[in-house]
Formats: sequence, structure tokens, C-alpha cells
Amino acid sequence: MTELTELTELTAVQLVDGYRKGEFSPVDATRAALERAERIQPTMNAFVRVDADDALTRAAESADRWRRGEPAGLVDGVPVTVKDILLLRGAPTLRGSKAIDPQGRWDEDAPSVARLREHGAVFLGKTTTPEFGWKGVTDSPLSGVTRNPYDASRTAGGSSGGSAAAVALGAGPLSLGTDGGGSVRIPAAFCGIFALKPTYGRVPLYPASAFGTLAHVGPMTRDAADAALLLDVISGSDSRDWSGLGPPTGPFSDGLDGGVRGLRVAYSPSLGGQVAVQPTVAAAVRRAVEGLAALGAYVEETEPDVTDPVDAFHTLWFSGAARVTQHLGPHQRALLDPGLREICATGAGFSALDYLAAVDVRMDLGRRMGRFHDTYDLLVTPTLPLTAFEAGVEVPRGSGHRRWTGWTPFTYPFNMTQQPAATVPVGVDGDGLPVGMQIVAARHQDALVLRTAHALYSAGVAGIAPPAEARGAAPL
Repeated sequence: MTELTELTELTAVQLVDGYRKGEFSPVDATRAALERAERIQPTMNAFVRVDADDALTRAAESADRWRRGEPAGLVDGVPVTVKDILLLRGAPTLRGSKAIDPQGRWDEDAPSVARLREHGAVFLGKTTTPEFGWKGVTDSPLSGVTRNPYDASRTAGGSSGGSAAAVALGAGPLSLGTDGGGSVRIPAAFCGIFALKPTYGRVPLYPASAFGTLAHVGPMTRDAADAALLLDVISGSDSRDWSGLGPPTGPFSDGLDGGVRGLRVAYSPSLGGQVAVQPTVAAAVRRAVEGLAALGAYVEETEPDVTDPVDAFHTLWFSGAARVTQHLGPHQRALLDPGLREICATGAGFSALDYLAAVDVRMDLGRRMGRFHDTYDLLVTPTLPLTAFEAGVEVPRGSGHRRWTGWTPFTYPFNMTQQPAATVPVGVDGDGLPVGMQIVAARHQDALVLRTAHALYSAGVAGIAPPAEARGAAPL
């Protein structure tokens, strides 16, 4: 029998294989994940809700199905967490806000959650988010500050910071996050895990996001193989999402072993000098790019024909924030994160013409990237220009940045273009903090991103040592 502490180190693929062989049960894995969640919560603050009784009930039901040789689906019995932006039936979805009444009707699953439920997943609980997912770090008036698994004085990133910390520390190998400007990639890069923002519409979303078609649902996992497995479960159509794509052409897990030989890869270390990247980050990403070339990809250092679309992104993002809070009364508004109140006021001042002008910038950026991918299969960049900074602040002190977008220039452009983009851990800086590399492909080429990331993991180019707690050290 595998020790319970060791079960928290296994991927979802490994857990399912173990269930199939009878080496351990979903109850064992769920108990181990719940114990880990309880241990890390006082320091990390990754969860807003853990429902141990429900998780163990679902795990026991799964164990019975496995004993009969009748698993419900691809992730039957796998412990999963859900960012508290997405609806989970029977649990309040408070979105990091004191302005939402927890006594509401919570009788519906988001599409991605519903697919996981159909496939027998075990829901451990809901993970932290900044209020309405508005910024690139995870703290909120409702749940406080979420911290980094590698250094509790640093931020986990955001807005899916609780999910990233939970996965990094073994409190479930799979998590659902959302990404409107980098919100699965930012915390995954800071916390040393894998995350994918799929092509927009690949994973249906309901209720529709106030941030419109910037917002994606994506897997946050230990590696690319787990992300492919999770995407196989949650992708497809749902009648509640009018903008969703149809079913994928085949399982994402099936194409993982194709390798990268012959792929045309553009490596952009700084978006044409527009971004100042920390030297340790630049060095780690360059080594990973060299590893990609050693695997047979044709790598060229070049730059996409883009200028920073931050002003247009702000128009779209701040308008969305104003919309999501539009119905709140004065008392509720007083409860909001001050930074959120500020961007809502800015967003409410934009005109329809301002918004449409930003849409024009977005469409032109999409056209430019479409032409770019006529020449290159992939674009590779740093995920972020820096490693995790002090927890509890929106921007690094002394950086001169006003908003979180100042230090995330590699992520939000690809929400505007709706392209698939993933982050893989490729090293650490001098303080032992993770460094991420971003892999971007043309729209609908999610399988190519996953295949490339899997090749890097298989070759040892991607992947770093887990944080000390995940390696079985004394509690934090």
C-alpha cells in the first residue's frame, strides 16, 4: 500500500492508474489530499471552503465503482479543487467578495464543474480569488492574502492563486481556474506548476463573464499530461454558453507523444525590447529554449509584430469590472477592495466608442498574430518578467507600476487574441522561486501547446522540485 503522504505527490494520471490496478483507493487519495489541505491552510490560505464529508462520500462511491470495474469517467476518484469564481452545486460561490450573499441558491454547476461531476471527480473545496478575479495577485476583503508555496512571504500570484498553491502543495492534483488576463498562467508560474489557457470557447463558461470574451476556464495541474486529461473532461459544448466551440476532434491525451521535431518556434525574450526581464528569469527561459531546440525544433529568436495593447486591455477590463459591480448599492460598494472600486470608476467613465475602439485594437492584434502563425507554429516567451514578490500588494514595491498589468505584459495580449497559451516551470531564481516559460500557438492549436509542453516534461527541461511541504517536510 502506498503511504498516504506519497499519494499527494502523484499526478491524476498516476492516481487513475493506481485505482485501476487496485494499488490504493480514491478514499486513500482523498484522505491524503484533505490532510494536506488542512496542514497548508493556516499558512498558505489557499481555500475558502473545504468540504471533507462530501469529498469522502464521493470518494467512497468512486471506490465502489472501481471495485466493480465500472468507473464513471476519466477522472473518477481524483481529488479536484475549484476556484471560487465557478459555480459548484451545494457550495456558495462568493468570488472573494463580501458583497455577495452566501445564503443564495447554489443549486447549479458551471459547465466545467458539471463535466467533472459526470466523470466522478471528488471535489475537495473552493480556492481563493481576489474579488471577482480582478487582479494578478490573490488577496480579497473576504478571505485575506494567499501566499506562495516556496516562500510564504511572497505572493502566489492571481487571480487563481489558491488553485496554484493547492496543486503545488499536493492538496489535489487538478484544479479549475479562470484566466482573463493571465489568471491561470501568472500564479502557475509563481508557484511552479503547469497551467493552460485554452482557445477561447474550448471550455464552456456559464454564467457569462462580465469581462466578456477575455475570460477563459483552464486546467491547473502538475504537468501537461494531467492538463490534457482534465481538458478531455471539461472541453466540448454546453447549451448555456452561446460562444462555446463544438466538441474537439479527438482526445487531447492521445497526441501528447508526438514530440517537437520540425516545429517552427519563435523565441521572443522581451517582445522586441518592450519588457525588462529579470536576468535570472531570462537565463532560465533561454536554457529551456535551448532544450527545445535540442529536441529537434527549429528555433529562431524573433519578435511578433505587436505593440503593447495595455490601454485597450484596460478599457475592456475596467469596463467589465464596472459592469460586474453595477448592481451593487452604496453599502455593498463600501465593502469592495479599494483597487477594484478605483478601476470600476474608471471603467464606468468609458463611452461605447471607447469600448469599440479597444475592440478594434483587439481585432488588429488578432490579425497580426494570425499572420505570425502562418510562419511559426509556436511563440515562446517568459511567462512573467519577474519571480514572486511580496504578498499583499498589487504591484512590487518600488516598481513604478500603477496596476497589475504593468508586470504581466506577456500574458494579457493572448487573452485579447483568444489564443491557447500555457506556462511550464523551467527553473528557479537565486532565492529558489519558480520561473515560468510561456508557450503560445494559433487559435484552436491547444493540442500542439500540450504536446510541446509534454515533450519538455518528458525530457526534463520542464519541471522543478516541489516546495518543501510537498516533499514531506515538517508543517509550514
